[in-house]
Amino acid sequence: MPAPIIPLDANKDDHDDLVFLNEPPAAPLAVAPRSVWRVMIIDDDEDVHSTTTFALGNLEMQHRPLEFIHAYSAGQARELLEHECDIAVILLDVVMEQDDAGLHLVRYIRETLKMTDVRIILRTGQPGYAPEIDAIRDFDINDYKTKSELTRIKLFTTVTAAIRSYEQIRSISNSRRGLSRIVHASTELMALHGVQNFSAGVLAQIADLLGIDADGVLCLHDLHDLQDDSARELLVSACTGSFASLPHSALCRLQNPRVTAAIEHSLTQRRNVYAHDYASLYFAGKTSRDAAAYLVLPRPLTAIDESLLEVFCSNVAVGLDNVELVSHLHNAAFYDQLSKLPNRTRLVEILEATMASPARGDATVALVDLDHFAETNDALGHQFGDTLLVAVAGRLQTQLGPHLTVARLGGDIFCVLGDSSQVNPANILALFQAPFYIDGQGVQLSATLGLVRLGEHVGTSADALKDADIALKRAKSQQRAGHFYFSRSMGIEIRERVRMMHALRTAFSQNELFVVYQPQIDLTTRRPVGAEALLRWQTPDGKFISPDRFIPIAEYSGIIIDLGEWVLRTACRELVLLREQGHRNFVMSVNVSQVQFRHPLFLEMLRAALNDTQAPPEFIELEITESMAMEEPDLLIKMLWQIKQTGVSIAIDDFGTGFSSLSYLQRLKIDRLKIDRAFVTEITGSARGSSIAEMVIQLGRNLGLGVIAEGVEDERQAQILQALGCPMAQGFLFARPMTARALEAWLNNEALQGAA
Repeated sequence: MPAPIIPLDANKDDHDDLVFLNEPPAAPLAVAPRSVWRVMIIDDDEDVHSTTTFALGNLEMQHRPLEFIHAYSAGQARELLEHECDIAVILLDVVMEQDDAGLHLVRYIRETLKMTDVRIILRTGQPGYAPEIDAIRDFDINDYKTKSELTRIKLFTTVTAAIRSYEQIRSISNSRRGLSRIVHASTELMALHGVQNFSAGVLAQIADLLGIDADGVLCLHDLHDLQDDSARELLVSACTGSFASLPHSALCRLQNPRVTAAIEHSLTQRRNVYAHDYASLYFAGKTSRDAAAYLVLPRPLTAIDESLLEVFCSNVAVGLDNVELVSHLHNAAFYDQLSKLPNRTRLVEILEATMASPARGDATVALVDLDHFAETNDALGHQFGDTLLVAVAGRLQTQLGPHLTVARLGGDIFCVLGDSSQVNPANILALFQAPFYIDGQGVQLSATLGLVRLGEHVGTSADALKDADIALKRAKSQQRAGHFYFSRSMGIEIRERVRMMHALRTAFSQNELFVVYQPQIDLTTRRPVGAEALLRWQTPDGKFISPDRFIPIAEYSGIIIDLGEWVLRTACRELVLLREQGHRNFVMSVNVSQVQFRHPLFLEMLRAALNDTQAPPEFIELEITESMAMEEPDLLIKMLWQIKQTGVSIAIDDFGTGFSSLSYLQRLKIDRLKIDRAFVTEITGSARGSSIAEMVIQLGRNLGLGVIAEGVEDERQAQILQALGCPMAQGFLFARPMTARALEAWLNNEALQGAA
């Protein structure tokens, strides 16, 4: 059950998220029936409804409680609004059924229902879906907030301001002149960009509202230290009339104590102050961003004038916040917040403009990837790493040339776009020859580049970035601190890989993949003792895709995780079936890729496969490659120990092709070595092949390991291996890989021949 909200404390700052205690909510106080402010919450998230209700439910605004009306979709809201009346405020989610459902509903409220008095506050959990300035202006949106910034105090303040606006608009609704002028002034102001332009517009609209000449000054109140009022400073944001020559700086330079005192008085009292020859107007903003205006009056104000100004000032306060918010959203959408460089979104726009201009022919786009930055970040801390990224951004900007675009795409990857005479490997890599000094510490960095010449590029700006990324990956795969230019052949290769990846996913889902089994033979008795499970792919037109082609794609794309589990389960079920047919000492061998082996749930998957199929683990063997075994031997030792606890055995495949450390080999606790087919092929043709095979066999004997040779294709190879002491083998000499049904028939036939 939700617990009560911590009460508002006016002395705290605005960093008070909606917090709930672990105790039951306090019962609302009983009140006599009286007028209420009706607030409609329109949001598809039930938590938003409950949180908002708990935040505001027991509070009063303008001496009235709140009454909530709930709609959980734009469609439901339309139905309710057709018969609901006297709604003061609508809290509306921008993104509901569709990304722009909220804005369509606003249009319906304003244009179809003609509800002009109700105040609308837009909220969104996705800053990327911010309404355009035109939408805010055209539909008289009272406020716009991201959900993440709506703490309880800010929510209370926002709704209070909206209710105050609603109350005052209703109270003067008979004055159509005043209402139309306020709406006109607000829409005109919302079209202005930047705080200074907005401030100048405020002075102009106030004068128009009152029918007088604009003569005044508007100041923003910056409070640097919330605990010390003496630290506040008034900054001139706009000035007009007799104040037009005032510099946009601290108000203390204004040699008019009366004006200064009037503005200070409004800020202290947090209200408008009216005199016979001037008005000092207060605009409530964020805690450290209040504003006030001093306006020279040629005549005293009427009651209607004052009412109009109260409403207008309430709207202006919201507008000031919105101007800053829109600027913030624009920067967040198009610029990297750390380096202040253009981000990927903005870079794509710049790229599109470049590719549509004559400059395209001589332009190059280069991705710059900092080598081993993650290790630097981990070793020296993220704050140090951020400072280092800013230093790299600064060097790229200042030393490559003034007419280039430098962007940060995220992480430690930057992009440079410009004329090929400046954007080239020599110029960019030279920037990393000198160390970067951070807090007095020198850091030497290197970078790897992927480049695309736009004059040779065919495609969109997004395609150009993809191609640069392809070139970068190729450069990183070949060498660090190097570079690679994208070529058309690289694009063909990548597209072929992607095509095969999608085809492989489809083939797996449509059962085009299957498992075959190659028998493993005891060389002394020439009887089958096991089989290796192998994955095969046959397309609908009957063609076979080589495992050498599709297995790397499966590993690269991650499909191998699901494929590997399916192969293991299929092999386990086949083993159980063979045992039921009398082949009780038959061992099933299954290959495990490095990607599978590194997956955090591999052990869980292995145990589940054994448990679900009831395959005896002592007759299951997992094959790993020698390169896997030697890459991180300490980690492998721990992993193999856990695997061995399940009861399965371990073989090292392709043994002899790597550079195994014998000390690690002893610690791995493996069960069998598999001689690579390359050495078996050479066994009859070179002394070297025979020597390596003999060495592996002798090593296995000394370490107490089983040994099996693969790729045995003729009797001569089999006899030499047997003479060298190799106990087992597999290959075309004995049997080709076969389907499960063919294996069963083959084994049964072998059993009959043995009995005879």
